Amino acid sequence: MSATSLFIITGTSKGIGKALVGLVLQKSQIKVIGISRSKSEVKHPNYLHIACDLGKMEEIEDKLNEIFPEGKFERIVLINNAGVIGEIAHLGKSSNQSIRQIFAINSIAPAILMNAFVKKYAQSKEAKKIVVNISSGAATKAIDGWSGYSASKAALNMLTQTAQNESELDQNGIRFFAVAPGVVDTAMQQEIRNSSSKDFSSLGNFIGLKENNQLSSPEYAAEKIMYLIENQEKFNEVIQDVRKF
Repeated sequence: MSATSLFIITGTSKGIGKALVGLVLQKSQIKVIGISRSKSEVKHPNYLHIACDLGKMEEIEDKLNEIFPEGKFERIVLINNAGVIGEIAHLGKSSNQSIRQIFAINSIAPAILMNAFVKKYAQSKEAKKIVVNISSGAATKAIDGWSGYSASKAALNMLTQTAQNESELDQNGIRFFAVAPGVVDTAMQQEIRNSSSKDFSSLGNFIGLKENNQLSSPEYAAEKIMYLIENQEKFNEVIQDVRKF
């Protein structure tokens, strides 16, 4: 049985990405390509894992033909989920390496993958084509200690909005969304809670979210993202937040 849909998902080794893979593979006739630096534990005939460090541009470029295969599909979906918060520190205390990594993974890698997606599939007129970039509420907030994270997600939002504008001008049928997944119980949240209040003044609030069971699960976020993908015609705006639908 040939696949009728293709999902390409980054950051699939844990968190929302792993939950998305599990959710999508429950559906029949969907081929899933998962991308992460870490080895995948997923064993499924419709799943292909590509090991790639999204912080290294040359690795991405070398694997674009694997990431975006040939084939006729009724639906092609790219979900740029991989992201890092990097060092939580005020400017002046951040390492250059961390700053480079944050923007490489959160902004540059999605841009390269979006560019390749459009180049490869824009002429696939018979297919529904969707790109979902996992953003953050931090993209619209100046949060101390998170300068790189907030700025890189803001860049991702603008990149997504511009891509949608270009899609409409070029009439290629691709829908672009930037989706904030809410505050999700992932490894990133653990990193945040392990930071210092001197570097991040809102630390107590995030510790409280965990202690009061106010974090949503990766599975819940994945279900919301899939709802948007399955019902894209209900969403007119590019920038979306799972807490609002």
